[in-house]
Amino acid sequence: MTFDKTLDILLVHCEGESGNVLIGGAPEIPGATILDKMNHLNVVDPTLRLFLTREPRAQVVHTTNLVLPPTRPDADAAFIVLQPDRAHPMSGSNCICVVTALLETGRIAMVEPETIVRLDTAAGLIVARARCENGRCLSVSLDNVPAFVHALDVTIDTPKWGRIMGDIAFGGVFYAQIDVDRVGLRIVPEAARALAEAGTEIKALLADEVSPAHPEIPGFDEIAYVMFRDHQPDGSLVTCTTLKPGRVDRSPCGTGSSAHLAILHARGLARTGDRRISRSIIGGTFTAEILGEVTVGGRPAVLPRITGRGYVFGRQQLRLDPQDPFLQGFALSDTWGLQVGDL
Repeated sequence: MTFDKTLDILLVHCEGESGNVLIGGAPEIPGATILDKMNHLNVVDPTLRLFLTREPRAQVVHTTNLVLPPTRPDADAAFIVLQPDRAHPMSGSNCICVVTALLETGRIAMVEPETIVRLDTAAGLIVARARCENGRCLSVSLDNVPAFVHALDVTIDTPKWGRIMGDIAFGGVFYAQIDVDRVGLRIVPEAARALAEAGTEIKALLADEVSPAHPEIPGFDEIAYVMFRDHQPDGSLVTCTTLKPGRVDRSPCGTGSSAHLAILHARGLARTGDRRISRSIIGGTFTAEILGEVTVGGRPAVLPRITGRGYVFGRQQLRLDPQDPFLQGFALSDTWGLQVGDL
C-alpha cells in the first residue's frame, strides 16, 4: 500500500470540543482572500470538507481546521473551519486548537512566556496571545472580531414550545441565543440529545423569520447556530451551542460567548473591562472580556477577548485513494440524527 497522496492531521481538542488541524497535504484552494476560499469550499467544490468531516473518516462531532498561508500581510497564518454542514468563517474553540497546534509543532516559533499569533480568517484578523512554558501552550487568549447585536427580544412561534424569545447577535458568526428554560430543558449532559434536537428545530424556524446581515462582510447573512444559555447567580453563563446535523458543542463556545458579551453590553449589563465566565455542558470554562467599544457599520459593538485551553493529543495520516467509493463520505441517521438530508 502506498501513501503518495496523504493528508496530515493533528488531533486537537479545546475543552473537550474536537478541533483537528490539517497541517499538510491539502490542495490549493482558489481565491484572493480567505473569505473567497471559504466561499469556494461552500459553493464550488465541497469535496475536501466532505472527505474530512463525514464517515468513514470522521464522526458527527469532528471538526477539521484547514490551515493555509495568509492572504493579508499582517497575519502569520490563516484557517477555515470545516464542519459537516459547511465551511465556517470563525470559531473560538477551533482558533485555540489551531494556535496550540501551530506553536507546539514549531510551525510558528514559540516565545516564552507569551507568543502572539495573528490569524487571517474569513471574519477578519484574529490576534491570539498564547501563554507558553517549557514548550507547551498553556492557554490562548483571542482578541476576536467586533461583536454586535442584530436584534434583542426576537419572538418566534414554535409548534412545541409556543412563543419563545431570544436575541440575535454576531460574534464571528450570527447566533440566536435563547434562555434554556424557554424550551423546558436544562444544560446537563443527559439532556444533550434533546437540546440538539430543539436547537436544530428552532434554527430551521428562524431561517424563515430572521435575516441578519453583517454590514461590512458580504455573505454573512444567516444564523449559523442556536445557543441555549443559563444565567447563573454569580454572573457566569452556562452555554449549549447546537450544531447541524444535530449535536452540541462540548466547549463553552468562543464566538457565542463573544456574541453574549455584545448582548450584555446592549442591555447595559456589561461595559469595557468586565469579564464573564462561560461554562460548557461538560464543565469546561472560557473567560470572556470586553476590551473596548467600537462601531460596525454604524452599530455599537464590543471588542471581545476569549481565553481557553487546547490540547494536542495525537496525529493522523489519511490516504487519498481515487478508488475509494466514499471519497465524499456519507452520513446515516442512526448516528447523525434526522438532519442528514441537510448535509
